[in-house]
Amino acid sequence: MTGIALVIASALLVGLGALVVLFWALSSGQYDDLDGDAERILIDDDS
Repeated sequence: MTGIALVIASALLVGLGALVVLFWALSSGQYDDLDGDAERILIDDDS
């Protein structure tokens, strides 16, 4: 029974860590210019 409790606790910690990383990425501006990134890959810049 303690093994199940350990697995549940570790899954909750991993989920909480992923949520913290998501909020950090949102607050640091990682997803601000999605259209620019999508178009930048199509531009052929051979200068």
